[in-house]
Amino acid sequence: MDYESIRNLPTMFFDQAERFGDRPLLWSKQDGAWRSRSWSQAADDVTALARGLLALGVQPGDRIGLVSENRPEWLVADVAIMAVGAITVPAYTTNSVDDHHYLWCDSGAKGVIVSTRSLARKALPAAQKCPDSEFAVCIEMPEDPPEQGLRAMTWEDCLAGGAGRNDDIRALAAEPARSDTCCLIYTSGTGGRPKGVMLSHGAIICNCMGAEDVISRLPNYESPGEVFLSFLPLSHSYEHMAGQFFPISIGAEIYYAESLEKLVANIAEVRPTIMTAVPRLYEMIHGRIQRGLETQSSLKRKLFQKAVELGRKQYEEPGSLAFGERLLNALLDRLVRAKVSQRFGGKLKAFVSGGAPLNYDIGVYFAALGVRLLQGYGQTESAPVVSVNRCALNKIDTVGPPMKDVEVRIAQDGEILVRGELLMNGYWNNPRATAATIVDGWLHTGDIGLIDEDGYLKITDRKKDIIVNSGGDNISPQRVEGMLTVELEIAQAMVYGDRRPHLVALIVPDEDFAGDWGKARNGATDLETLIEDADFVKAIRDAVGRVNAKLTTPERVRRFVLAAEGFTIDNGMLTPSLKIRRHVIKEKYVETLDALYGS
Repeated sequence: MDYESIRNLPTMFFDQAERFGDRPLLWSKQDGAWRSRSWSQAADDVTALARGLLALGVQPGDRIGLVSENRPEWLVADVAIMAVGAITVPAYTTNSVDDHHYLWCDSGAKGVIVSTRSLARKALPAAQKCPDSEFAVCIEMPEDPPEQGLRAMTWEDCLAGGAGRNDDIRALAAEPARSDTCCLIYTSGTGGRPKGVMLSHGAIICNCMGAEDVISRLPNYESPGEVFLSFLPLSHSYEHMAGQFFPISIGAEIYYAESLEKLVANIAEVRPTIMTAVPRLYEMIHGRIQRGLETQSSLKRKLFQKAVELGRKQYEEPGSLAFGERLLNALLDRLVRAKVSQRFGGKLKAFVSGGAPLNYDIGVYFAALGVRLLQGYGQTESAPVVSVNRCALNKIDTVGPPMKDVEVRIAQDGEILVRGELLMNGYWNNPRATAATIVDGWLHTGDIGLIDEDGYLKITDRKKDIIVNSGGDNISPQRVEGMLTVELEIAQAMVYGDRRPHLVALIVPDEDFAGDWGKARNGATDLETLIEDADFVKAIRDAVGRVNAKLTTPERVRRFVLAAEGFTIDNGMLTPSLKIRRHVIKEKYVETLDALYGS
């Protein structure tokens, strides 16, 4: 595709719909079976909803909230909003009423589109309190819709409202300029209230172009023909681009996963060729595989371990396998790696990892098992991808070279700076924050990094996250936390110790490990009870000890406290452990961590 000639996102969608017609585009599970919606059907749905929005008085530049789980209607609503020149304001399904209220009021949302009754119970009362909000379109009408202050209607009513109109939506869709803002994606508010990132059509198209440049180099790449399984929240910029608009741009099919709990089963059913995910998913898969090995025969465990050992050696020291090792490794391709491939559907060409740093050992583990895992890097402010590894040279300890038409340089203080069409138009109604973040055309990411001899970018830490202990040692919490969460016993970890003599940690035990541990001892299996059990605490302490043995003295965790409550970031994405520190940590945990120094 000639990305540089595309005017905007809805035009790209309609062009592809005209090209692919009756080919399937969107798949969802209905009554236990996967059912498709073709490109033509999706285009008809977008047109009908766009006319319905026009009938409701939506004008170019209006902001429309969108709250929904991943489903075909998410794409239809998003493209329809953009097609009439309005701006989509995605919201997380985990938002509270207050969260929604802030988004609708801050953005001045004229209306909201919401999917289920459960989500409507929080989204609609919030909209009802906002002076700019006039209507709500509900795929499922709530039992008690608002009676005043907000006009609530069903999805079907909205479509019926536009049925008598003959607006040329295809022509309207061509009007927004490439540089116009198409969506407001709110950041997670690490520095206070969330900020609305204004992304242009061109920023997302630039990202799609870069993604195509990377993915098209995969073996057996097909356009059309690729299959995506979407499960990360579409309200996040990562999935919004990589799981929606990029598949549209290459004529791929998009399946919507039923839920995180059914993800593994969905992978086997759908047999995706490309998947995007965050590191926590790979950590979870790693843990499940390792626990599953415990039930296998001694021979199968030894074969698996040998496959990992030789695969790692082959990755880290290319050409170093002896003749006998090469023969055994080839045999392990059939006995071990082929079975691993089948667990991922058998057609997977690549996992793409983003959203947080990928632990090196986890990345090498998958590479050793023949699963291609390409780590990338970016921010919401860059639409979001800046760089990603390549198939030909996949350096797992880096986030790859910059994508096509993206400039990256390292400032004198080590901060990563980015320039290109992918940059946001700024923060909504926040010129001061915009001026502090984009300086002379360069996005100041707040991340510290370097560019290696191959032109690959390596992230070393967050500018504000480096811990300096009382002895003056600079400690990267990312490294320590990443090593802790690789242990099967630990799901999440946050280290603490700025201006302190040593590190302490907040640790959330792994629920699967805890459950198995309790069952094996005929005891409790819930975390709240187990974290009070001295033997269970010792099991976690042993895991911390294994990690400490690999760390330098300043990096070692001397004491820790256990928490039964897991943390989530970005309102619904799987939690990368590093980002716990950058989000709301309840005061009781800070006080408890401080107390570890005096106990």
